[in-house]
Amino acid sequence: MAAGTVTISEETFGSMKKIKWSWVAGSGASVNSIGSAQTTNTYNGKIQMLATIGGAGGLAPSASYDITVVDQSSVDVLAGNGASRAAATEWTTTGNLGAVANDKLTLTIASTGSSNAGAVYVYIR
Repeated sequence: MAAGTVTISEETFGSMKKIKWSWVAGSGASVNSIGSAQTTNTYNGKIQMLATIGGAGGLAPSASYDITVVDQSSVDVLAGNGASRAAATEWTTTGNLGAVANDKLTLTIASTGSSNAGAVYVYIR
């Protein structure tokens, strides 16, 4: 079984912060194996939007895969809204999401299927 990978991109535009986790699940993995997925930067603010995008070219994750983005106290800042994500692009907006206070954020993914890929975007203000 090969381990998966994750690449993190962190950007700030004025008061808006955007974090993108691009991931590929490990081969043979029934639950993800994506390696280290913690941000380099520390964040503060309300989560404005979550977007999940399945991989192209037949690499979309299994339907109903689960993601969490936890702070350094292991609190899911998505407030449970990363559960049962669709394989296609899906969005969740601020009214259903939590906040972060002076913490780095870590992505975890489960039930993606073997060698599938995707991206998770989190916007914070």
